[in-house]
Amino acid sequence: MISIVVPVYNEKPTIPIVLDKLKKIALEKEIIVVDDGSNDGTKEYLKNIADPEIKIIFHSKNLGKGSALRTGFKYVKGEIVVIQDADLEYHPEEIPILIKPILDGYADVVYGSRFIGTHRVYLFTHYLGNKILNLIANILYNTFLTDLMTGYKAFRKEVIKNLKLKANDFGIEAEITAEIFKHNFRVYEVPISYSGRTYEEGKKIHWYHLFTEIYWLIRQKFTAYDISLDTLLKMGALRNYNYFIYEKIKPFLNKRILEIGAGIGNITKYLLHAEKLVVTDIDEVNLFYLRNRFGVYPNVTILNHNIVSSDLQILKDYNFDTILCLNVLEHIEDDKKALMDIYSIMKDNTKVIIIVPALSNLKGSLDNSLGHYRRYNRENLVKLLKSVGFSVEKVDYFNILGGLGWFLNSKILKRKKFSLIQTWLFDKFCWLLKLENRFKLPFGISLFAVCKKS
Repeated sequence: MISIVVPVYNEKPTIPIVLDKLKKIALEKEIIVVDDGSNDGTKEYLKNIADPEIKIIFHSKNLGKGSALRTGFKYVKGEIVVIQDADLEYHPEEIPILIKPILDGYADVVYGSRFIGTHRVYLFTHYLGNKILNLIANILYNTFLTDLMTGYKAFRKEVIKNLKLKANDFGIEAEITAEIFKHNFRVYEVPISYSGRTYEEGKKIHWYHLFTEIYWLIRQKFTAYDISLDTLLKMGALRNYNYFIYEKIKPFLNKRILEIGAGIGNITKYLLHAEKLVVTDIDEVNLFYLRNRFGVYPNVTILNHNIVSSDLQILKDYNFDTILCLNVLEHIEDDKKALMDIYSIMKDNTKVIIIVPALSNLKGSLDNSLGHYRRYNRENLVKLLKSVGFSVEKVDYFNILGGLGWFLNSKILKRKKFSLIQTWLFDKFCWLLKLENRFKLPFGISLFAVCKKS
């Protein structure tokens, strides 16, 4: 089923035609109309509709398109969500074209582009404003979008549920665009027809809204509504560092691999050569990313599994020879129970590779915002592992380079997240970490351990 959200404000002449066209679409659907305080008779018309396929919600006053959309998104039940404006600029009969990339499984978001499709020759000022906005968005988010302000957008339901939108007015268009590119969702554009209106015909967006859109594009570039996800996304952009981690664990990898708490797959992407790869997480947002990125690989299984509370037999049946637990233990209150559960699913020749944050004295605001219960020292990590029954083959500190930045941000500046510039600089100088491999360092921001059954 698809959910079609229709924001309405003073569209009495066109809303009956739009709803009639939507009803005729040969798809299983629900239509959610949000009247945003209309005062031209639209509200009275909507109040007289009695149709089980149409849900109507009223705002007591005009709050803006963004507010109307956010209200409508709360009620969606379909697997795909489509935005349909209440005027006749966009053609409802083209909704099947809009949602096809999602149905085919290769898109999370689809934009109906007016600039690559058939369109009425309309205002040059609007065309110029769109070009400016698209240029700014493409520079900020390193993409190639042709129509940010299109009123025709389709989303997988999980995308909409994961966007924490704030804009009340037309800024919602830029905010949605910024958020979906920040989240690395798969975005496609398809050509659509467009019948642009004049102001005399009821067009409501004006030249000064350009500055609202620019504000939201820039604001969202530097704003994080979900610090954990924001951190994972920034870590995902650290290509040099992620590959450094992979090279560190590579010598200990075998054929049947379990990755516990994989996040959004920043390391998973290097493990696809495995004969069997099982990837777990407990966060639905992370699982959404994992399924999108790796669900097509026949050797990959993605599970919603909690190592301390879920059925362990599910994992035991896979007969793993390698278990990865990378930056996971610090997020688990009972880390000993987690290690005991890992121990219980191991075969005699299974290797367990662990990375945890090191140096207890560094624990500060960043750890708190990321949900870290603790940081570890070499001695207490070894003691913990041996108490469970592990034979510890290797325990080393690494990443001195990140220690200074962590201390500055977490202990001095009391920040809750890293800046883009800091993460970029760290990744550029990540080659220095390779020098650490030549020495057995007495300290570092992380600990790397390799264990087996004793």
